[in-house]
Amino acid sequence: MTHDLTVIKAGTGVLTKSADGTLDRAALVHLVSAIAGLIDGGHRCLFVSSGAVGSGVSAFGLDAYPQDTATRQACAAVGQARLMQTYSSLFANFEITAAQVLLTAADLGTAERAANVSTTLGRLLAEPRILPIINENDSVAVEELKFGDNDMLSVRVAKLAGAKRVILLTSVDGLMDPETNELVAEVTHIDEVFRHVREDKGRFSMGGMASKLSAVKFAVDAGIETHIAHGRHPDRLAGIVAGNGISTRFHAAAGC
Repeated sequence: MTHDLTVIKAGTGVLTKSADGTLDRAALVHLVSAIAGLIDGGHRCLFVSSGAVGSGVSAFGLDAYPQDTATRQACAAVGQARLMQTYSSLFANFEITAAQVLLTAADLGTAERAANVSTTLGRLLAEPRILPIINENDSVAVEELKFGDNDMLSVRVAKLAGAKRVILLTSVDGLMDPETNELVAEVTHIDEVFRHVREDKGRFSMGGMASKLSAVKFAVDAGIETHIAHGRHPDRLAGIVAGNGISTRFHAAAGC
């Protein structure tokens, strides 16, 4: 669709408070401001946002992520409305219109349905001040229809939309070497870094680093440069897009 398209994905741990899973409005304000800065700079963006279930948790009086499907879907139904209301309000400050796109794995499962999604995204991206905000449709998705987490959703949408890069925002600076505890800044061959994986799921997060690396492999194999970066420092987004920000940068596979 566009040669300078960046897909930005923010996980639940970036968007909600770890203490109770409610939306962290301060974090959202900073993230929205950074994405708006990219759009003002002429970059086209797609934003994949987790947080629907987490932002609906408080309405049900829960103190942790629900495990049963019905409650999780009910939390998503409440939380998605809260999430989009917040995004619409915040992006309006920058004269950017938020557009909601809810997907299940089935929507990308056949060529015909994927083409419909592609057409819709293409039309939205043709408007410079409209930002498509994508989330899995958690209120109806059941296990066999789930992407697994929004990392895989992000990279599949990136491939469909012809994105140049994907930035997965998480609660760490990037991939950390477990021996030196230093940031792995560049990865040329994704298969060599699976040994670095740690189990780092938070109480309100679904995807750990293992799922992220699986998603990264999908993206780089499709010729899409991918980054893992710290979502609590969204001011780094501009630098990452410019090629010099703090992140782990996974190079697109050779020959793509």
